[in-house]
Amino acid sequence: MIDICAIIINYNTASYTIGCINSLLENTSTQTSYELVIVDNNSSFEDYSTLKKHIGTVNDYRVKLVRSKQNIGFGAGNMLGVQHTSPCKYYAFINNDTLMVSKDCLGGLKLFMQQTPDAGICSPQMLDEDKNFRVTIDHYSSLKREIFRRPLLERLFPTTYLNRKQRFEQPTVVHYVQGSFMFVDAASFNMIGGFDTNLFLFYEESDLSLRMTKKSNKNTYIVPSLEYIHYKSASMNKNIYLKMEQKISLLYHTQKHYGSIQRAVLNSYFCIRYFFTALIKPSYWRLFVLLLEGAPLSKSLKLKQQINEEI
Repeated sequence: MIDICAIIINYNTASYTIGCINSLLENTSTQTSYELVIVDNNSSFEDYSTLKKHIGTVNDYRVKLVRSKQNIGFGAGNMLGVQHTSPCKYYAFINNDTLMVSKDCLGGLKLFMQQTPDAGICSPQMLDEDKNFRVTIDHYSSLKREIFRRPLLERLFPTTYLNRKQRFEQPTVVHYVQGSFMFVDAASFNMIGGFDTNLFLFYEESDLSLRMTKKSNKNTYIVPSLEYIHYKSASMNKNIYLKMEQKISLLYHTQKHYGSIQRAVLNSYFCIRYFFTALIKPSYWRLFVLLLEGAPLSKSLKLKQQINEEI
């Protein structure tokens, strides 16, 4: 059994993925046994070819490339990667638009997990491309968070809702960490079934950390002594359809963890909010109509993805 299996998803951003692969290979100690599983999430043939050529040039047995014939999203893409990993003690789910700052970041996270029995998930501190602090933690997605908002909750309940913008000095238990770098205990992850693939995009981290806590009594930590750079959503161009997907995922997440009443209240809140938004921004009428329909999973972008036979 090896120590770490790192899974990286590529979607039409091969240049970032190549940089991430090189960074991991250059900065991971030879004392750490690991492999990299790269999942191409149905990128264009040109992008995939660029990535495949680079991995061939690297010629490292620890780097595997898996090609999906369909864009299956974040959670399912990572789960496809899991299907192709060797037996391991830890998974590292790493966005392709990241670079390691700390030397042997993977080894450092492995050591932290070994020394912290209640840890199920941990993450290094995220930095921007200029190595400035970037918010890495967040509060569980919920009705309370959406209505009362993060800053108010942090002021009223500072021990439960930690200040996301503070620079932590020591490893600290948090609700969840950003999905750009999640280092996960493999046994606990496998036991709870991994990522919920009903979520095409958004809220996978909140859902995973909540289930990890509920089902295996494992906590999520930020480990601030270790750092990485994240270029932030390099493969995602924000538009109204992604905002619609975000609401579909959030309402699904709310019902799953808090029940149908909280989902109904949150959906009603969004209907009122985005009706007035749409009066100013007409593009939001699509979102408003979706919310009137209850934003069901059947409207997810997941069900609009075509299968591509071009490999």
